[in-house]
This record gives sequence, C-alpha cells and structure tokens, in this order.
Amino acid sequence: MAEIALETHGVCDQSASKSATRHFLDAGFDFTGGVAGGVASVYVGQPLDTVKVKMQTFPKMYTNAWLCFRVTLKQEGIVRGLYAGTVPSLAAQVSENAVLFMAYGLCQRGVMTLCDQSSVSELSILQNATSGCFAAFFSSFVLCPTELIKCKLQAMKEMKVSGRIVAQGEPATRHIGPWSLTKQIVRENGLRGLFRGLVPTFMREMPGYFFFFGGYEFSRTLLTPPGTKKEDLSSLRTVVCGGIGGMALWAAIFPSDVIKSRVQIQTHSEKPPSFFVMLAKIGREEGVRALYKGLGPTLLRTFPATGALFLAYENTKKGLAHLADGAGIV
Repeated sequence: MAEIALETHGVCDQSASKSATRHFLDAGFDFTGGVAGGVASVYVGQPLDTVKVKMQTFPKMYTNAWLCFRVTLKQEGIVRGLYAGTVPSLAAQVSENAVLFMAYGLCQRGVMTLCDQSSVSELSILQNATSGCFAAFFSSFVLCPTELIKCKLQAMKEMKVSGRIVAQGEPATRHIGPWSLTKQIVRENGLRGLFRGLVPTFMREMPGYFFFFGGYEFSRTLLTPPGTKKEDLSSLRTVVCGGIGGMALWAAIFPSDVIKSRVQIQTHSEKPPSFFVMLAKIGREEGVRALYKGLGPTLLRTFPATGALFLAYENTKKGLAHLADGAGIV
C-alpha cells in the first residue's frame, strides 16, 4: 500500500513538473510570437504611422493625410521620411509586443484561476479583454521610452521648421539619429526624461488593449465556422480579426494618443505638462476636432499592420507549440 502511495506521489510530481515546464514554455511562445508580430506590424504600418504623428503634433502644417504623405515623400524621401524612426519603432513594437503578449498569456491564466475555469480557451470575450487591459500596464514601461524617441524623430523636420531644435543650439541641417537623441535626453534630463509621457501612455494603453483584445476575440468568435475551433481560423480570417481589433483600439483611445504625442515632443528643457493640462490646452486653442487629427491614416495603417501582427503571432506560437508537442513536452 505504501509502495502504491509512493508511486502515485511520484507520478503526480512528474506531472506537476511537466505542467510547470509547459507553462514556462507557453510564456516563451507568447514572448517570441510578440517579437515576430512586432516586426511584421512595423514594416507594414510605419509610413502611415509617420503621417499620423506629423498630423498630431503639427496639425496646422498639413490639412489632410494625403498632403502630409506627399510632402514627406518629396522633401524627405522614403527612408528618412516615411520610415523615419523605424529603428526606435522596431524597438518599441518588438519590446512592447513581446512583453504585452507574454503578460497577456500570464494574465489570461490568472483570470482563468480567479474565475475557476479549467482552460484559457474557456475565457469569455470580457475576460480576455480584461486580461489585455492588465497586460498593457506592464508593456507601458517598455513602450514609453522607445515611443518617446520615435515621436521626436518622426516630427524632427517640423521641430526644426518651428525653431524648437535651433533654440536648443542644434544646427538646423544636422541629422539626429535614435542613439544620439537618446543620449541627449539622458544627458539633459536623466533616465526620468525617457519616461516623459508615462501617465498618458498608461491612459492610452490600458483601455486601448481592453478593446484591442476584446475586439480580436469577438471577431474570432463571429468568424469561427460551426464545429471548428478559433485556433483553426484561416490566415485571411486571422488578419481580418486582427485588423478589427486594431481599429477598435485606435477608435477608443485616439485622443489619448494625440495628448501623449504632444507631451513627448516638448523640448527637453520644457517642463512636461500633465495629461489634463495638455487636454485643456488643445481643447481651448484648437477645439475637440484636434484630438482626432490623424485618425484617418491611423485606421488605414492599423488594419493591415495589426492583421500582420496577429498572423505572425498566431503562426509563430502555433509552430513553437507543435515543436514542443513533437518533443513530448505536454
């Protein structure tokens, strides 16, 4: 009897060990899938993201997105114009999505435990959306510094034209790269300077990713054919679901993004205004419509970019899980 108890105990320990290993691997799969998704989304959506930032931060220079796109392409070209800030954007998207999707998976398992469910696949749309909201808190710390550098690089020409950089003693013709800009910010403001706009980032990311993951899961539920699983959706349907999730995010949080961009492109010597001070300033001087400046190119960019993100994420995660299953890790 004692031998049977010991044997049973050993089997349970072995099963628990395998389960813990698989949970650890799942977090790694989510992380790696987020990296792949971040790279895909940047190269698909960067040109229109540049247009969005320029229109948000210097709304009086461009009357519409098409004009901004043409002027940027003509005066600055593709690499230094439309793809300005690609390096920090890659850093931002790769690091944010790696942390975001890993945290999302962990938060899903936390919500699953709290709601006394046996599997993540059993979570409701609302529970998945809540998991995304909590996950965005952690990814905001990674996103804020890289987003700061990206926004400043994307609006560099306009800052020169407006005299902001010259006022800081920088030659108007000098090209500033991401690394030199990062060193300049740290030299003048310390490491805290890299987190300018953190509160607006929280206020954008957390509600935004509630709608992002909620919209994605809602779309997957609608587009899953009867008798099949959401995990078996075709690539095209996955892209569509990702695009819908991305558009839900930006439609919900665009005003917060405008405020974040305005706060982050302030010169280093200026005291950064608070979220609500900047909101009041924009409303008073430019009107409510200014809070939606650049929404058109953003939605246009978001659909293919987030579609590519989720396609890369799901396929990467599925491929790694298949390799783990083949290795006998359950």
